[in-house]
Amino acid sequence: MQLRTLGLVVHGGKPRAVEAAGVARAWAARCGVACADIDVWSEDGRHSAAEEAARAGHPELVVTIGGDGTFLRGARIAMAGGAAVLGVDVGRVGFLTVVEADDLTEALDAVLHDRFEIDERLALTLCASRPLAIPPGIEALLRYGRGPALPPPLVRERVGGDPDVGVPLDIRALNDVVFEKLARDRQASVAIYVDGRRFVSYSADAVIVSTPTGSTAYSFAAGGPVLSPALAGLVLTPVAPHMSFNRSLVLAREQRVAVQVLERSGQVAVSVDGALRGVLDPGDWVSVHADPTGARLVRLGEVDFLGRVRTKLGLADAAAALADSGEAG
Repeated sequence: MQLRTLGLVVHGGKPRAVEAAGVARAWAARCGVACADIDVWSEDGRHSAAEEAARAGHPELVVTIGGDGTFLRGARIAMAGGAAVLGVDVGRVGFLTVVEADDLTEALDAVLHDRFEIDERLALTLCASRPLAIPPGIEALLRYGRGPALPPPLVRERVGGDPDVGVPLDIRALNDVVFEKLARDRQASVAIYVDGRRFVSYSADAVIVSTPTGSTAYSFAAGGPVLSPALAGLVLTPVAPHMSFNRSLVLAREQRVAVQVLERSGQVAVSVDGALRGVLDPGDWVSVHADPTGARLVRLGEVDFLGRVRTKLGLADAAAALADSGEAG
């Protein structure tokens, strides 16, 4: 990789992340690589992903230092500029971060000297019945764990894979797009369309459209399946639906999922990779489908995905199975 500029996204609330960021800056200075700090935590107003990539000098590599949440913030900017993204883990449940902080210098050397591979990951993009907007007063909800508000996504040019109608939005999701009820006492009542045909209607707390990468996140917590990130597909998972059909639906990469808010539903919030990006009213709809480019993750060696699942989720063999294997004490 011809590495001229490195973008740095750091979880400033973690001393280990701050320390590792100093190591990255020292490495960049030593190797003649420009290093731009990308502040994704500022309360002074956020910008679109493309604007934040431009402010950072269009880095070829974005390095995130934190956990998976920090990685998603950095990946948003990397995808907008076509950059690769490398995750350094100082978090707790890290499926996206692949490098330990102690190995950061070695990992950067490997990228500089082309001793790495690119792991292409499917990402999602959106078209909607209208441009997304966040109504006044919603900001109060952002004080409880969501982080600084992002602006509503801009309108983009139509590309292959977009539906024939609707407003194409300049936004990408590496993990998931979530449609969730905005008021505690009102369910999200939505109709689900797959490739333009009505499939089912839910009255639920939320409906998740996930990538294989995001299948170990919110979708998994809601009872969805774990998909290998090597797959290319979409996972539709309802959260606490008021009906007997509460299973996930796994779709092909080429298929589109549209979510339309029903007439008597409460308002529905649209979150993309954990960030609130708009609020839907009855009659509004959003179509979710595979982005034509996706995300480019740096891989420095073979990754044991299922081993990581077992470790990160604390999986253990069933006691009865251990007894039957003769391994029980």
